[in-house]
Amino acid sequence: MKKKIWFYLVTGAMVLAFAGCGNAEVSQDTSLDSSQTVQEEPVESSESTAVEEVSSEESATEESTTVEESENQASEEISVQDTEETVAEKEESEDEEVTKQEENNFDVPLNFTSIQKGAKYGKMQEITYESKTTGTTRKANIILPVDYSEDKEYPVLYLLHGIGGDQNEWKGGKPEYIVSNLVAAGETSEMIVVFPNVRARANDAGNPGDIYTVEHFNAFDNFINDLRDDLMPFIEENYSIATGKENTAIAGLSMGGREALYIGFSMPETFGYIGAFCPAPGVLPYHTEKGLFLEEDFRLPEGSDNMVMIVKGKTDGVVAEWPETYHKTLEANEVEHIYYETDGGHDFTVWKHGLYNFVKRIF
Repeated sequence: MKKKIWFYLVTGAMVLAFAGCGNAEVSQDTSLDSSQTVQEEPVESSESTAVEEVSSEESATEESTTVEESENQASEEISVQDTEETVAEKEESEDEEVTKQEENNFDVPLNFTSIQKGAKYGKMQEITYESKTTGTTRKANIILPVDYSEDKEYPVLYLLHGIGGDQNEWKGGKPEYIVSNLVAAGETSEMIVVFPNVRARANDAGNPGDIYTVEHFNAFDNFINDLRDDLMPFIEENYSIATGKENTAIAGLSMGGREALYIGFSMPETFGYIGAFCPAPGVLPYHTEKGLFLEEDFRLPEGSDNMVMIVKGKTDGVVAEWPETYHKTLEANEVEHIYYETDGGHDFTVWKHGLYNFVKRIF
């Protein structure tokens, strides 16, 4: 009996012991699970942080890429703009160069004073007008366009003669052919050309006995009054003309060139085009003569767009270096103008050459 009781006691203890071990294992397993859970939580946090860092890096990269793309786009736009501006500047420079070359091209055709097929020519005719300046009835010549019409308005060129001439002197230069040939070629506008007697005094006959006297020079300088007060009003009243300086030109040869400079620079609001072919001395002071202008006053108003042309014959021994002197004075006074020299002396070889290039550039 005692042995059975001992057996049951031992067996119960073993069962309890085994049960304790099982609980311990379970507890251990639970502890392990808990440990694993604790260890896993930091991993999740680390991964989240890593993801956030990656996300931040990607965002920064995207922002950087966007900024870079914007900068590249802006750079490309600036580059395109610079290129367009460069192209525009180049084209403008090329246009200016072409214009400059055209302005500096003073060649004339071989037949520029001859009758040409297809061209129409007006005839020079004499007119008379009353001059309050001289107190006499004065003569002048005029060339009208072939198809002259009162329904149209024409610009006017006043063309002046030299010291010994009169209103007929320019006939030796065939101006009706020069002008009409340029009109036929489409290189100038139809115009009225007036040839005055520049010797503005009662005795206005050509080649007078006092040709090289101060009195005679004064008669030429007095023409500014006869032109402004008598001849121009007569032309405006009797012919269909376009008014304004953009439609009015004055030019002359030798002494007439001197007067064209004097009148043109004295009346820049009236004459938009001024031409002087081998102009005589007297515009500026020389020797004991005071001149029509002081050197510093030989200029046009600031901002003036008047066209001025001076022509010199390379072998001109009469007016010598005066055309060049006028040119250099205008340069010093910063007056924009055209100056060129051509073969020939003090004669129609040069004067016709000058007239052709002047008419080609007016109106």
